[in-house]
Amino acid sequence: TLNPQPSTLHPQPLQVLAQTKYGGSVAACGLAGGMGIDKITVAPFILRGVNLLGIDSVNASEAKRARVWKEIGQFLSPQTLKAKGWTTECSLGDVATYGDAILEGKVKGRVIVKVA
Repeated sequence: TLNPQPSTLHPQPLQVLAQTKYGGSVAACGLAGGMGIDKITVAPFILRGVNLLGIDSVNASEAKRARVWKEIGQFLSPQTLKAKGWTTECSLGDVATYGDAILEGKVKGRVIVKVA
């Protein structure tokens, strides 16, 4: 359970842990940035009784994905994602450039490809 409202969440793991209540849980999903969580030790988990929950987004059923996205959409709009820099739009012609940038670790969040 986080102390702030969802709209104030910060994408950095240390910030999330600092905002997690005693006995709360933090969920982790995706490995696009690697297997590690930068600058984090087990101390916050042990000392504050925080649970680390892994999310299997690969094998989740379509029904479960739809339900989760519906719930997320109640507090995190596309405008909020864009304002926080978590999404970027590109044209189909820019896909190769963005692909290179993603592989170089220069892109954070998601890239939405506009095909029309």
